Amino acid sequence: MGQAVYQIGAASSVFNDLLEPSRYKALYGGRASAKSHFFAECMIANAAMNTGFRGLCVREVQKSLKESAKRLLEDKINVMGYGAKFNVKHDEIGTPGGGVISFTGMNQQNSESVKSYENYSVCWVEEASVFSARSLELIRPTIRAPSSELWFSWNPHHASDPVDKFFRGLSPPDNSIVRKVTYENNEYLPHEMVEEMQMDRKNSPDRFAHIWLGEYAPQSVGAIWNMANIHENRRHEIPPLKRILVSVDPAISNTESSDEHGIIAGGVGEDGRGYIIDDVSIHGSPQQWAERAVATYDKYDADAIVVERNQGGDMVRHTLQTVRPSIKVIDVVATRGKHVRAEPISAMYAINQVSHVGSFPELESQMCQMTAGGYEGNGSPDRCDAMVWLLTELFPSIIRKSAKKQHNKPRSGGWMG
Repeated sequence: MGQAVYQIGAASSVFNDLLEPSRYKALYGGRASAKSHFFAECMIANAAMNTGFRGLCVREVQKSLKESAKRLLEDKINVMGYGAKFNVKHDEIGTPGGGVISFTGMNQQNSESVKSYENYSVCWVEEASVFSARSLELIRPTIRAPSSELWFSWNPHHASDPVDKFFRGLSPPDNSIVRKVTYENNEYLPHEMVEEMQMDRKNSPDRFAHIWLGEYAPQSVGAIWNMANIHENRRHEIPPLKRILVSVDPAISNTESSDEHGIIAGGVGEDGRGYIIDDVSIHGSPQQWAERAVATYDKYDADAIVVERNQGGDMVRHTLQTVRPSIKVIDVVATRGKHVRAEPISAMYAINQVSHVGSFPELESQMCQMTAGGYEGNGSPDRCDAMVWLLTELFPSIIRKSAKKQHNKPRSGGWMG
């Protein structure tokens, strides 16, 4: 394939090696590190310079083209001045000389259907942290054209993720270029992103390290949740759900250093298991969290919104009903500590009764810093607390059983001492 120098590629020397031919090219790291922009520019430049170029953009799950890199590639075509050379269609992008850039989700493919991509020159795996071992095994031998390449970009989540084991394990593949990048490698970092990054660096070092520096999600010693268990039970599609709730754990105040408003969506499947399907937690005003909670309620056609009212009392319900007067609200009141409320929910995870549909790094980071002695992370675990309230409301019988066991435990100073 031909070579070109691109805007992002020229911005930082860390990208230089990836402009050279290699079977595998991998970029991992934190948010706003230009990983996707770099590979998007590479894809368009290669297509412009090589007649009949065929490129494939894949991710584990692609429910619609809005979730793919198609819009980013369209923007790059225009920014790089190639508008006249490409034919942007609804579901693909035509490249010069009759080539094509296609988009798909690997969960839709099998060993037979994936063969249609055998003559593609480049395959770019987006959001590779959730790329399954099955998908990795399928795509590697499929992309087999002469001098073909496989590109991977991801924000690291766990060392046990298949893509991390493949590229960062004991035996990374030969003929591979693997580089870590962070926001420091992006000379085009928007001012708004700088402000967000600086706020996390100041208020939440663990979050800063994970989200912005691309470190693995932290896990505390004695954590009541296990990251390997969460990953083992992860799903990539929402199953049929018979009840759906949105749960909100509002922050006490609304300042730059305030905790987040935890907003989690989930439900009970027809199989009787619990599913966490979205994390839309935010910093913001009461009006902003209420609007986001109601929008999430509408998005998933939820049955109700669960809100903890310890901090705001009736004002919490009022805030939601200001946005939607008819919204169904379930009030909950905490009478025990966060870690005590979390223990019966963590037990559900331990027996494989809860799955996360997709990857929720911030939520899972908080979960894995919750111990039997309390929360060991920075700030308040608002995402985790919202998730606990959601599953508590969905599975009340499990919580009652747990509370009964706690009540029947011998007390310190009793006959057992």
